Amino acid sequence: MNKNTLTAFILMAVVVFGFMAYENYARRTQMEEQAVLDSIAQVEAQKQLKAQQKELKQKAEEAADTLNPLFEARQGKASSVVIENELLKVTLTTKGGQLQKVELKDSTYKSREGGNVVLFDGKDQNMKFMVDGKTANIVTDELFFTPTEVSKTGVTMHLPVAGGSFDIVYSLKPNAYMLDMDVKATGLEGFFPSKTNSMQIEWKEDMKQQEKGYDFETRYSTVTYRDVDGDTHELSVSGGDEEEDEFEEKLKWITYKTQFFSQILIAEQPVSVSKMSSEQLEKGSGYLKTYKTAFEADFDPKGIKPTSFHLYLGPNKFSTLKENEELLASGDDLDLQSLVYMGWPVIKWINRFIFLYAFDFLTSLGLNMGIVLVLLTLIVKFLVFPLMKKSYIASANMRVLRPKMDEISAKYPKKEDAMLKQQEVMKLYSEYGVSPMGGCLPMVIQMPIWIALFNFIPNYIEMRGQSFLWADDLSTYDDVINWGFNIWGIGDHLSLFCILWCLSTVFNSIITQRQQQYAMTEEQQQQMSMMKWMTYLMPVIFFFSFNSYSAGLNWYYFISGLVSIIMMWFLRKTTDDAELLRKLEKRHAERKANVGDKKKTSSIMGRLQAMQEKQLEILKQQQERNNHK
Repeated sequence: MNKNTLTAFILMAVVVFGFMAYENYARRTQMEEQAVLDSIAQVEAQKQLKAQQKELKQKAEEAADTLNPLFEARQGKASSVVIENELLKVTLTTKGGQLQKVELKDSTYKSREGGNVVLFDGKDQNMKFMVDGKTANIVTDELFFTPTEVSKTGVTMHLPVAGGSFDIVYSLKPNAYMLDMDVKATGLEGFFPSKTNSMQIEWKEDMKQQEKGYDFETRYSTVTYRDVDGDTHELSVSGGDEEEDEFEEKLKWITYKTQFFSQILIAEQPVSVSKMSSEQLEKGSGYLKTYKTAFEADFDPKGIKPTSFHLYLGPNKFSTLKENEELLASGDDLDLQSLVYMGWPVIKWINRFIFLYAFDFLTSLGLNMGIVLVLLTLIVKFLVFPLMKKSYIASANMRVLRPKMDEISAKYPKKEDAMLKQQEVMKLYSEYGVSPMGGCLPMVIQMPIWIALFNFIPNYIEMRGQSFLWADDLSTYDDVINWGFNIWGIGDHLSLFCILWCLSTVFNSIITQRQQQYAMTEEQQQQMSMMKWMTYLMPVIFFFSFNSYSAGLNWYYFISGLVSIIMMWFLRKTTDDAELLRKLEKRHAERKANVGDKKKTSSIMGRLQAMQEKQLEILKQQQERNNHK
């Protein structure tokens, strides 16, 4: 075989095998394309099948809905009905037959924007009633009601069901913040199972921010409730983002509360609450918290007895809450006034029976609230002046005895003689009838007053919206400087009343420290040095704590501190140290002449001296045993 023949065979083989490879590739490509087309066709077929199934299901559901006794009630368009009295304007919606908007008409209470206060509006609030039927369940917020028996102060939200009706009857009491709400069934005995005797209720609301200070208002906003035993409780107002309680008891009323306004659901028959929660909302959202409550109430499917509730929709004013409670026919002591927080039991009684009447009397004179706080400060200071004077005289007695205490210190300069020196000092105190504790007790007695006003002023609604000097609202902070962004520990503003109070506290601390310094030995001053700096540090702590507090509270504390400085100056100017020393020397002579006087041993200083003598005797015995060894 020559070279040309071999080349021809090779070329023929390349052509044959190349053609076979090409045919194989083309066939495989065609098969893959067909597989893709088949897959697409299969998907499309599945889509068509699902669409047909969905259409059939929808038609079946529509066919079933037409047989549902509530089918027509689910079709409709929401409309509004307004009822009102002298104090409230309530808008109801036919979607769910429930409250849509509540507005306070009293011009005393203004919103931050200057108009009337609106407790909630639109989707802020939802209260739905749920009752299980034999063939369908009533869930009111899914259904459209028809307004009937409409009057200026009342309306019936009517829901036709299976030849009968499910109605919610609303009626405003005249010149009050109370709305009556009755839920009843008519001609529905066959619609509900024979064992039905209760209905489920879910109440949810996003609480509007009504005041300028979000942080301060949030502090006083919570869910409050009263059990059948007459005890009032509340969910925590602090802590995490959400607080939730599980219940196994029945409640008389449930309150969704902010600092100055409340919505109280009062049940004629106690309700069984299963869950209650409070979730704090983001600052700047215009809302404070979201409240949710799930509970069960008695329900008569025969309609003989309606399920009755009362809704208080108004201010947290002590007298107003009491007056509206008296309008209820039940006669139960609901103690709605407890929603005006006045502190712990002892503090509460001080506020309830002293400061409440004092504030109401001074406010009734038509005075500016800033002036009322000044007058109240002067009254309080006048009442506690005898205690303050007693405290000052006790400190002054120590001051005039300072030279004698210095003599004792010079007599026992060594550290090992500290016990002897202390005994001598106690003996001196006992002989002259003075006590280093004498100035403390009167000040401790004044503390309940300080704490009482701390709780009372921020919750006294008459302070709300009252302007004074540069503050446009004494119930919230007076931001003379506002930089618009948050700084940790301070916030977004500076309160001038808070700064003034802190400065007055510093001056009071300086005066008090000087007064005590004159009454102490050098050693005692060294021991009290840390306490001295703590006293100066307290106003700084107060500033960070009170910068966002009520301007009225800071104003009261500033005036109180200023009056205290003036009173201390007056006491210092009118106290004759020489005369004090003469009286002490006279007392000392009398006690020395009556060594067995029971007063000496029964007094605090006498007992302290006896304890010191006993400790000294034990110490001497230990030293003797050690020397003997």
